[in-house]
Amino acid sequence: MADFITEQWDQALPVLSEYIAIPARSPMFDPDWQRTGHLRRAAVLLRDWAAAQQVAGMTVELIEIEGLTPVLFLEVPATDTRLADHTVLVYGHLDKQPEMEPWSEGLGPWKPVRRGDRLYGRGGADDGYSVFGAVIALAAAQQRGIRHGRVCVLIEASEESSSVHLAEHLSRLLPRIGVADLVIGLDSFCETYDRLWTTTSTRGVCGGVLHIDICADDPHSGRASGVLPSAFRVLRVLLDRIEDSATGRVLIPSATVEVPAYRLEEARVAASAFPALSTSFRPVPGVQSMGATPYDELVNETWHPALEVIGADGLPPVADAGNVFRSRLSVKLSLRLPPTADTWQVGEEMKALLEADAPHGAKVRLDAGARGPGWASPAFDPWLGRALDQASRDHWGAPPASCGVGGTIPFMGMLGDPMPDAQFLLIGVLGPESNAHGPDEFLHIPTVQRVTATVCDVLAAHGEHFG
Repeated sequence: MADFITEQWDQALPVLSEYIAIPARSPMFDPDWQRTGHLRRAAVLLRDWAAAQQVAGMTVELIEIEGLTPVLFLEVPATDTRLADHTVLVYGHLDKQPEMEPWSEGLGPWKPVRRGDRLYGRGGADDGYSVFGAVIALAAAQQRGIRHGRVCVLIEASEESSSVHLAEHLSRLLPRIGVADLVIGLDSFCETYDRLWTTTSTRGVCGGVLHIDICADDPHSGRASGVLPSAFRVLRVLLDRIEDSATGRVLIPSATVEVPAYRLEEARVAASAFPALSTSFRPVPGVQSMGATPYDELVNETWHPALEVIGADGLPPVADAGNVFRSRLSVKLSLRLPPTADTWQVGEEMKALLEADAPHGAKVRLDAGARGPGWASPAFDPWLGRALDQASRDHWGAPPASCGVGGTIPFMGMLGDPMPDAQFLLIGVLGPESNAHGPDEFLHIPTVQRVTATVCDVLAAHGEHFG
């Protein structure tokens, strides 16, 4: 099987490279996405590749609804009637984060470059590989003669914008999909490349754009300063309402939850298997981690809320900054939340804290952004746990490991209610230095081949268990 998967991926990588070259930014970063057409170009490319693959019975559909980003939907029937009512739903996304400079010499976000085991470029690992991985896993299963259940593959195009269009698509697709026994998400991290990592939780996210208005014009700073309140100082006062600036502790009551003891133990075991998370980045020399140990870093990343200012308007570049009183300031806030926090309640509390009793009578408004729910996985059923243990030993030569991640995947949370009894498996290829969302993002090719083989093995175990 390994040789077959390697061969299939060798044939797929040129098409994945074509996909990387398309600037298919998520709608949050390309508001004119319908006119630019990049998301559709990417979806058509992936559709055409999938339709050309030798997977028996597979139908490939590009769903386009006015005003919504496209969805790629694949369906493969069960290999026999005993498995016809047992469905596996596989998820991924094709939209991308923006460029983020600077990339290293010779590299660029829309410039696919192969260097050894790495394929550089935006979106290859996050998450363009997913449709290739799903289809190649199905092809490998059929090549081996594996009995598998019905498989649906859903690839959306707004995940990097908190899946703003996914709920509408799901409302239309769930009657077709039905209730799945198993949901496989191919959009996550692996803490190391030496074993299979499964993701047990994701954080929620809320935020928005905070607007502060002080004056109708921009007067000379020598006249207005000391007379009118500084918009930047008002911002500092407001942010202190929701975050302790000395420690980074989020002060919104509903944003903090009690971490289950078994999740803390999971974090201890996981942290012993990899170095400090802070070593995965490139901090300026001397910058200290917010966690004293790898365990502390992992708990901070996965179960503690964290506030970031991720954008600002109203401040000119330093080179162009004259002695002008800045009358208006807007900042974009992103608040990551524990998996079990109520994202909508936190968002409402955040808005109330920021807008109430504005300092110095400033005009303050928070335009709430998209909110993505957190997610915590149920325990694996024995059949799935055994399959993952064996897959990790077969393809990596080591037992599997698991932990939560700090990112947000709204799709996982959206399926909790319609599929309360489903098993959830969240895996991915974003390992050390892969730098999702940042410069020099890359796909680690041996890992993507092993993850594909794992999906094939899980399909086999699902078919054996339910058939």
